[in-house]
Amino acid sequence: MRIRYAFSELGTGMRRNLTMTVAVIVTVWVSLVLFGVGMLLRAEVDLVKGFWYDKVQIAVFMCNDTASSPQCADGKVTDDQKSQIKQTLSSNPEVRGVFEETQQEAFKRYQEIYQDSATSDIVQADDLQSSYRVSLKNPEQYEGVVSAVQGLPGVYSVQDSREVLEPLFKGLNGLQWMAIGLAGGLLIAAILQIGNTIRLTVFSRRREIGIMRLVGASNMYIQLPFIVESVVSALAGAALACATLAFAPLVTERLRSGIRAVPWIGWDATIATMPVLIGLGILLAVIASFVTLRKYLNV
Repeated sequence: MRIRYAFSELGTGMRRNLTMTVAVIVTVWVSLVLFGVGMLLRAEVDLVKGFWYDKVQIAVFMCNDTASSPQCADGKVTDDQKSQIKQTLSSNPEVRGVFEETQQEAFKRYQEIYQDSATSDIVQADDLQSSYRVSLKNPEQYEGVVSAVQGLPGVYSVQDSREVLEPLFKGLNGLQWMAIGLAGGLLIAAILQIGNTIRLTVFSRRREIGIMRLVGASNMYIQLPFIVESVVSALAGAALACATLAFAPLVTERLRSGIRAVPWIGWDATIATMPVLIGLGILLAVIASFVTLRKYLNV
């Protein structure tokens, strides 16, 4: 009986406050879109990290005949020094594997990468450094490996590819938190908007509510139509937000064909986000309804 009454009053209540209802729907729509974008950015960051962190390597470059740094004052790395470096790396518990890249292999890779560069004919194999490429069991734990070989004789420099990837991850994380921060502000605005709509509706129907109290209607019976109106408005905004986010896989599909070095999220991440947005929209409506009705309906 209560549910039937609530839905019978739904159309009347929304027509009376059409402008405010539309404002609630738009506010919920925009705030949930931004919140969803933040969730998708987080999923993208996690996907990129998982993809690249498995490929994180430490490169231990060794001295050659042309190196002029103080670490290479004794000249080119010797076979004994190379053995010591490799032994130090292999015995480290954080190291998964070690393989050597000779000067010839480095030169071949250089030619493949810079084949169209003006310096491709100037640089020779002896100008490049041989190196040990080290894969890690846990890419987050790299400091101990770096410090173990940093000062060994014959080591020119130690580079960690995380140094290149970390600014990218920080930038993506920044965008993620920016989107979630904006969404949080708009979610608060949505709660206030829903509360204001309910307050005006209660005021416009104060005589009807007074009569219902005189005939002994319970608080839940009186409050239910207002809650249903709020939930329906929030669901409409959430549905629009889900429809908007449905364009995300189409965008990432274009990016995937143009930028293949980075993995992109697809429909799975987008579909997983949609129930969260719907649930959050309902939660916003229920919280705003109960807080507002408790404050104004007893006046």
